[in-house]
Amino acid sequence: MNSQLEPHRSKPPIVRRAVAGLVVVVVAALAIHIVIGLVLTVFWIVVAVAAVAAILWALKTIVW
Repeated sequence: MNSQLEPHRSKPPIVRRAVAGLVVVVVAALAIHIVIGLVLTVFWIVVAVAAVAAILWALKTIVW
């Protein structure tokens, strides 16, 4: 004899599964956006440092 008042579902409803999938996709897209932003930030810092080093080298070569 079953003592539960309501039958237990083995799988969540399709709408809840769809919302959960949407949440996973949004969080993954946000994480990828943040990682790409960090990589671009590091890239532009390296480019700026290289440009300053190139300018200083060029000035040193011209003046001396």
